[in-house]
Amino acid sequence: MPTTDFIVYRSRWRMLLVFMFIIAMNQVCWITFAPITSKAAQFFGVSELKIGLLSMSFMIIYLFVAIPASWVIDTYGFRVAVGTGAVLTGIFGLLRGLSPANYTLVLVAQIGIAIGQPFVLNSLTKVAARWFPLTERATATGLGTLAMYLGIIVGMFLTPLLTIKYGLRQMLLFYGIVSVFSAITFLAFAREHPPTPPCPAGHEERSLMLDGLKNVFRQKDFILLLFIFFIGLGIFNAVSTWIEMIIRPRGFSISQAGVLGGLMVTGGIVGAVVLPLFSDRSHRRKPFIILGLIGTALGLLGMTSAAHYGLLLFSGFLFGFCLLGVGPIGFQFGAEMTYPAPEGTSNGLLLLSGQVSGIIGIFAMDMTKSAATGSMTAAMFVLIGFVLVCCLVSLKLRESLLLKETQQG
Repeated sequence: MPTTDFIVYRSRWRMLLVFMFIIAMNQVCWITFAPITSKAAQFFGVSELKIGLLSMSFMIIYLFVAIPASWVIDTYGFRVAVGTGAVLTGIFGLLRGLSPANYTLVLVAQIGIAIGQPFVLNSLTKVAARWFPLTERATATGLGTLAMYLGIIVGMFLTPLLTIKYGLRQMLLFYGIVSVFSAITFLAFAREHPPTPPCPAGHEERSLMLDGLKNVFRQKDFILLLFIFFIGLGIFNAVSTWIEMIIRPRGFSISQAGVLGGLMVTGGIVGAVVLPLFSDRSHRRKPFIILGLIGTALGLLGMTSAAHYGLLLFSGFLFGFCLLGVGPIGFQFGAEMTYPAPEGTSNGLLLLSGQVSGIIGIFAMDMTKSAATGSMTAAMFVLIGFVLVCCLVSLKLRESLLLKETQQG
């Protein structure tokens, strides 16, 4: 029987909870305008593409801030990094609600929140590594990713309702106040690490960031995983941004678009809890990634062609459960296969790849939509094809060696 010579502290769950709160509010701010694209365009007097830019700004800014943010995480710790992201989310989230009906000011505020995003999201695996034993890290990363999905689902479900009942400005002000509260909560309760490491000696040590980058790009399996994230996360970003535009030509309303987007992320929430738990217990990562990609393709197919609202909602749930559910497994898988590269480095590179492809996907879907009806069906079928390619690529992945060593030890 293997023995342990380390302590796992109960306070790890409190640490994870305050971290999840700021993640969720950052994502609410990101996705705010996606389910109300047409109404926001009318409110600000701009094109729908400019409203799409409010969401896409997060992806563009991520390209420039991701690597510096990962360096801050790995050099100064996640408390400093996430604290920076929390302050930016709170200040600029509130500024959105205090701004008049001026598109430029709201875009500036979105950019401010977007700068804070990589400081928060790139810390997912770092928090798990600092506070959780290896056999709980996919679960911890899953719960952190769950907070991302909770933020998106709140934005998808709640934004149309608040906008219809109180107006767009009041909705933004409400989100701004909660963003400030989440930032204060993190700064008040977050701690960098427990009194002693929650893992065997040596497993908490990581190389410096630049050395870690060299190690990352020597790993063939990580390159394959990077490609999968490039496609998968890019598809999620593009589909989330254009959720209303994808289904509107089939006669669905903005409220139905919000429900679809919310249910899509609800599926991701369920998947992010269930799939990483089974992955940790089975000590395997690869099979869950393969099955998740197959389910993603089926969900996309339903979202593309379903004319019945019930089938559309089921397809959205399946899409979210499979794609978003395997996300935290992929993050942890990447951290394990690139050990001893810093977690912030591997985590940041995977997210970065999805931001690049998300920008490409958003523009491509807008450019290829039907001029007559606005339909994005052709682009959706292309996305399905890319997911099937990822299924083939995932077959070449090797199982986590670090996880095997822990199981044997």
